[in-house]
Amino acid sequence: MTPENLSIILVEPQGPINIGSVCRTMMNFGFTQLRLVNPTKHYKSLLAKKMALTAFTVLEDALIFEDLQSALSDIQIAFGTTRRFGKYRKNFFTPSGAAKKIRQTYESISCALVLGPEDTGLETKDLDLCQHFITIPTHDAYKSMNLSHALAVLLYEISLKSDIGDKFFDPQPKKLAQGEEIEHMFQHMKKSLLNIDFLDKQNPEHLLRTFRRIFGEAGLTSREVKIIRGMMSRIDWTEEQRREMTHVHDR
Repeated sequence: MTPENLSIILVEPQGPINIGSVCRTMMNFGFTQLRLVNPTKHYKSLLAKKMALTAFTVLEDALIFEDLQSALSDIQIAFGTTRRFGKYRKNFFTPSGAAKKIRQTYESISCALVLGPEDTGLETKDLDLCQHFITIPTHDAYKSMNLSHALAVLLYEISLKSDIGDKFFDPQPKKLAQGEEIEHMFQHMKKSLLNIDFLDKQNPEHLLRTFRRIFGEAGLTSREVKIIRGMMSRIDWTEEQRREMTHVHDR
């Protein structure tokens, strides 16, 4: 979805600070299409401007409507945000689910995220104008979210599942070394560390178990096993040289 295809609609927003914060959040994620339904008359006040900073242009270009029906007149799919489950319970999306639906089904059509007043949220008559519903699973002890915070959650998920999100990749699970490789490494380690008197000859497994735990939790790849064995081989060579020099000096 392109930023031009998604409108953010605030229904009767009451606080200029919240409106400015919404503009800033929108710009954070590259969205600029803001629509305000019957906003506070102070929606362009200095407080809003201070909060929006350079994103104030979003507010200056915002479209103003008297009611939600007018604001949705050219919108094809609207997602209403609410915690009023009621008869809509089966049609609720999480932010992630809504973002996935937008990406898979509504990629190239006009969509809107509709957010209600700060104190009451969207009324039933407004939800009736939306095709889908989103709820953010907040804690029961404090269910209500700040307007811009809620929008940030929604736009983050939408961005993550957009072309922007395609540029980022979580670390892929690494292919771990086989058990045989690991055991050969530990046997080499045991021999090398015994040779330099690092392990107790009477009970070498005691400290070796610590190495097993450390490397077991790390999850070694074949390459990492080779690096560790290469280090052991260097220890072997260095100890061999040291002993030869000691032997020469003792003659």
